Amino acid sequence: MSTPYPVRLAGEELWLLPEKAIYWPAQQALLIADVHFGKAAAYRSLGQPVPRGTTAQNIAVLDGLLAALLCRQLIFLGDFLHGPGSHAVDTLTALAAWRERHRDLPMTLIRGNHDKRAGDPPASLNIRVVPEPFLLGPFSLQHEPDPHPSRHVLAGHVHPVYRLNGRGRQSLRLACFRLGTEISLLPAFGAFTGGYQVEADESCRIFVIGDNEIWPIS
Repeated sequence: MSTPYPVRLAGEELWLLPEKAIYWPAQQALLIADVHFGKAAAYRSLGQPVPRGTTAQNIAVLDGLLAALLCRQLIFLGDFLHGPGSHAVDTLTALAAWRERHRDLPMTLIRGNHDKRAGDPPASLNIRVVPEPFLLGPFSLQHEPDPHPSRHVLAGHVHPVYRLNGRGRQSLRLACFRLGTEISLLPAFGAFTGGYQVEADESCRIFVIGDNEIWPIS
């Protein structure tokens, strides 16, 4: 696991992880948004020539985090599976083996828009599936970044990225965390996902991910 970047949010200490996740020490909880397991398989089922191995890559990163952190719960902020084509045999076999390695760890999925299309994970994975919002401490854990009347929202869905501009026409688009006053966004965890560009302003703090480190922008 890479070096975490601690921040304070809604009175709690959270660790921003270069692996594109958040660890909440007080709850011993690992928060993951938008893993989109089986996305490549879903595209291949439609005849699109996309690379293999993204599920294995995502699982390897998850395994590394769970080995390095003291976790008593793993919470997915939506979009666990990408679509109906994600129920490919190879994808589900890999997920079953991964779940068996962590069979005693409670896991919760807050149902996202892709989960509604893909269907819930197989019951054999033993992942509790709940609608949003899922309230825990001072936070409303959600997939959609909609405001909550009394809690700070931690959400996914947007896949935030930030553009760093260099000299001339050089630029980098990097996954980022966007921490706002009422709503904060996690980057997409999945290796095969796009991104929506966000901007820095006085209402938020942006932390980009590069070279396996967290870099504060604002």
